[in-house]
Amino acid sequence: MLSLHCNGFLFDMDGILISSLGSVERCWRAWALEHNVDPELAIRTAHGCRAIETVRKLRPDLDDQAELRRIEDLEVADQEGVTVLPGVPALLAALPADRWTVVTSATERLARVRLAAAGLPVPARFITADQVTQGKPHPEPYLRGAALLDLHPADCIVFEDSGSGAIAGRAAGATVVATLFSHTPQELHAAHHLVRDLTAVRLAWLPDRTAFHLQLDVTSGR
Repeated sequence: MLSLHCNGFLFDMDGILISSLGSVERCWRAWALEHNVDPELAIRTAHGCRAIETVRKLRPDLDDQAELRRIEDLEVADQEGVTVLPGVPALLAALPADRWTVVTSATERLARVRLAAAGLPVPARFITADQVTQGKPHPEPYLRGAALLDLHPADCIVFEDSGSGAIAGRAAGATVVATLFSHTPQELHAAHHLVRDLTAVRLAWLPDRTAFHLQLDVTSGR
């Protein structure tokens, strides 16, 4: 078991709080077939990144805003199979509302729909794709997430499942704990610590209740 101290928590959404892999893959496959793109390439490219950046990489000749609306409409309409991941309800229930938020590559509209479909609480303020100028792996999303909590990134723990998200969290100056939900340890090289899922996290207040003590059942550390 590994012990850490922190003041706040920044959670990626898909692959950390919820699983929407089925919806993501169905929607990007449909979009790819509409636009003469290899569906498997589209799915690989989309994971952990903003949809608008995926569109720009795969079809830079298209109107990126129009295609963003198209893929967002597809994903909002497809919530089949969206599920809460292990350990999430207990961990969120233990956290005060002002000590955690979500930092996601989904748009705000899509994030609200997915969190509602999973039955999870929606933070009063959270960071989404349409609130940043540069998405993961750039540190901007996590820098802005820490600012929402009025914390320095170094006082936060980032929970991620993607390589781009782990890079973003580390570049922001946070401690990154990555799960093995969707990527291999090699792909998560930027994470400080690896865990199977959030059931590996034990949380308690420090005696003065100014910070948290975490114990992690780690798979690997860096």
